[in-house]
Amino acid sequence: MMETLGLLIAGVAGLFGHVKSKDFVSRRLRYTKVAERSAGGMALLTGAATSIVAAPVVAVLPVFGTGAALLLGLGVGTGVGMGIVRARDG
Repeated sequence: MMETLGLLIAGVAGLFGHVKSKDFVSRRLRYTKVAERSAGGMALLTGAATSIVAAPVVAVLPVFGTGAALLLGLGVGTGVGMGIVRARDG
């Protein structure tokens, strides 16, 4: 039961990170050099950085596992990639 709750919360955090990062990148970074770069490279970089930063926080909480940090990083990375594409295309 506790593992299912942790996985559900991690999935919601990943979805929230995706939506928020996509909106931020497409609205705020539209006229910057970030929108001209490769979406894949920036998505990988931000996703990895988010996972690394979230890993110690998630390790302290008993409900979550390392998959939560990976899901959050995946959500933020895909959100950044899609936000760059949306900002570039208008």
